Amino acid sequence: MVFTCNYKNEKWQGKIGSVYNHGSHYEMRIESRSSILIFFGKSNDGRFLSAPDFGAGCYLVDLSDKFWNSEQLIRVLGPIDGITVAEALNQFSKIQ
Repeated sequence: MVFTCNYKNEKWQGKIGSVYNHGSHYEMRIESRSSILIFFGKSNDGRFLSAPDFGAGCYLVDLSDKFWNSEQLIRVLGPIDGITVAEALNQFSKIQ
């Protein structure tokens, strides 16, 4: 699944390379300006995301909420990767 990301005056393409449902959580590989491996799922406190290669994690809301998720992900991954992951999660929410 290919998608477009925007930040300020920049535009770039991202692609969901693979998704695995482990039952309790998902594993997703995102290809963009960098290759990003994420794990996400639900807990008693809400949704969560872990990006082990970045040593980062955060809480999420509904996967389709790009605004809130972008703010959280930018804080832990930086603007380009944070927006890329938020857009990938948004696209993934459309096929779930």
